[in-house]
Amino acid sequence: MWSSREARRVGFVLLAALVMATTSLSGCTGVLDTTVSPRASLNAYPLLIQEGETVTFDARQSEAVEGVITSYAWSFGDGRQSETVSGFTSHTYATYGIFTAQLTITNDQGGVDDITATVIVNGAPQLNLTFPELIRSGDSALLDASDSYDPEGKSLAFAWDLDWSEDSDKDGDPRNDVDATTDKVLIPTNRSGTITGSLFLDDGEGATAQQVFTLDVLTRRYEVTWKTMELEYTWDEYLAQGDEWQGNITPGLEGRVLSFEGTLTLSQDVLAPQDNFTLNVLIINDGFKRSDQTSGENLTSNESATATVSAEDLNMFGEDGMFDSDSEEDLLQLLLMDANARAGQGDWTWTVVAQQADPDPPFEGLPDPDPGNDWTLTVVVKLHVPELVEIAYE
Repeated sequence: MWSSREARRVGFVLLAALVMATTSLSGCTGVLDTTVSPRASLNAYPLLIQEGETVTFDARQSEAVEGVITSYAWSFGDGRQSETVSGFTSHTYATYGIFTAQLTITNDQGGVDDITATVIVNGAPQLNLTFPELIRSGDSALLDASDSYDPEGKSLAFAWDLDWSEDSDKDGDPRNDVDATTDKVLIPTNRSGTITGSLFLDDGEGATAQQVFTLDVLTRRYEVTWKTMELEYTWDEYLAQGDEWQGNITPGLEGRVLSFEGTLTLSQDVLAPQDNFTLNVLIINDGFKRSDQTSGENLTSNESATATVSAEDLNMFGEDGMFDSDSEEDLLQLLLMDANARAGQGDWTWTVVAQQADPDPPFEGLPDPDPGNDWTLTVVVKLHVPELVEIAYE
């Protein structure tokens, strides 16, 4: 056992060691200090956007806990970063995808805290449209958008307005029609000029794409050569005294009318005198009229009675050359309806009238020995006809 003296000695040593330890710690108070971290708060809106839209980030509810917040460090998840002194900023996402945005705040005590938000960016449809820049009138233009796609694989809705000059849905806006909903369309043309329209794509989740297209429709080129030809019309009928016959022709549909001659020939009578028929022609659009009565029958020389109507130099000859037109039909219409060469271009009406068939019965009540006559009408029309050959040119 220890003596009282030894016990006092040990107690003194322990007391001295405690005093020395306390003195040593009094110069290093930082070892015992603790840093208080801030508390980050983040409100991001909207979290679902379309490509190219902007998200607002609001961290103004963050707390320093001790001291003040000295830094807001933003990492937007798309490789872009920034640092602000206030807890409010915005960022535009140029590409589609899912991005994790992170905010790190620091207070003046050196404490840090971070928080994240997930932003979903819907990708815009990729519109790929091909179409011919130049076409000829009468051709059809194929517009092909079948290579268009959605970057996230969504199904696309196609809406074509094929002609901004027409308001097909009658709503007052000619640029919002839906004329087709397929990925390819075929546009027929019948005239030269320009056709402007648009294609609108929708991925069903708010992302859209639009492209305007313009088709240049050019005329066609033709070489025109004029040829002379004749048309012949013939009718055979019988007319009783007092009756008439009518027939219609439209020779101007074939070419320019240069001249014509119509000859009515009566069958020979056994008994004299000759029958009396009249031949008339009326070109309705021109108000042109010509008439002639049958004459010249000589029974002894075996001649028939005839009537003739004719006209010369109704129109000038056409000129050969090169012409541009939307179609062959349009060019023919232009050539044949020239204001200076339109005579005879409408309907013609030929009329045969049997005024008198002689001889009459010698006494009333007896059979008429010559109640009528057979006749033949031959009409020959000389035309100048344009022949068209299409010429290819760039």
